[in-house]
Amino acid sequence: MTSKAEFQPDWASSPGETIADILEECGLSLVAFAKSMRYTPSEATDLLQGRSTVTIAVARRLEQALGASVAFWMSRDFQYREDSMKLHADEQDWLAELPVGDMVKFGWLTPVPHPSEEVAACLRFFDIPTVRAWRRTYARVQDVVAFKTSPTLDSRPAAVAAWLRQGEIAAGAIECGTWDARRFRESLAEIRSQTREKNPKRFIPALRARCAKHGVAVAVVRAPSGCRASGATRFLSIDKALLLLSFRYLTHDHFWFAFFHEAGHLLLHGRQRLFLEDTGAPPTAEEHEANEFAANILIPTEFHSALLSLPFNSREVIGFARHVGVAPGIVVGQLQHRKKLGQNQLNGLKRRFTWDSQAMANRGMV
Repeated sequence: MTSKAEFQPDWASSPGETIADILEECGLSLVAFAKSMRYTPSEATDLLQGRSTVTIAVARRLEQALGASVAFWMSRDFQYREDSMKLHADEQDWLAELPVGDMVKFGWLTPVPHPSEEVAACLRFFDIPTVRAWRRTYARVQDVVAFKTSPTLDSRPAAVAAWLRQGEIAAGAIECGTWDARRFRESLAEIRSQTREKNPKRFIPALRARCAKHGVAVAVVRAPSGCRASGATRFLSIDKALLLLSFRYLTHDHFWFAFFHEAGHLLLHGRQRLFLEDTGAPPTAEEHEANEFAANILIPTEFHSALLSLPFNSREVIGFARHVGVAPGIVVGQLQHRKKLGQNQLNGLKRRFTWDSQAMANRGMV
């Protein structure tokens, strides 16, 4: 279905642009134009560049120098000023939606010397020319966030978009082989052994290197305020996938479950969609499938019976984890996920992190 909508330009075109077009058509120089307007060349330049308002007096001079009526020039200037105000208001609304403070704090944006430069800095970050173009480009993100977010949760599409964009930037610096679904799936058993590694400085680079061989760029990017995502996947090209993690809960078991969950999306659900994991999201068939995929990678099906009959004490959990080949915290997380343990039980077996220590220890996290 199509519908007619009021034209809303992505720019504000000043009367000076019309004047410049007329001067070009007539073969008039700036000096000749200034003389006909009884202006200095500097005053004429201000008019051409939109820095001077077209008053009635100026409109009369334009009528005499270039033609067109006083009413035309007054209307032209009024429309320019009105469009400029609308664009400025839209830009300020957009800035308010973005987590600019965190973007600067996390090093995604360089601080600007004056607030008037913030819009341009944010547009450069997104590599997009205008706010309206940004809204078109990130419409899919806004739709996904709107669908996934409970009204009681503070999750903002612009914040999610900023997180995704930083993930794309980080992925762009990762050299990858060509996407190979079969070999990526085969690599997951080897990757699973990394759950026993305690230090993010070692396990994240190792994870990134293994995935990059098969066309998957793994980026770990801190979520800014307003972004509740724990992970996301999308194909950046036919040969390269982005697997983005936020390390949101700062625990070992959540990190690895999120990784294998996102790997499940890449392997099970095709290349066309953006998958975004957001707290409080309504369940979908794809999310259930990705959850099952992650759970079965972390603790293979042949161990499920022993897992579910496991005595709930630290010694037994540690022994079972050693037998299965994963970290004890992974076992605790899976028992909690299956509601065999309460969320407050055996959490001492989980490894916990802080962003400051991770950031200092591991350059791969941003």
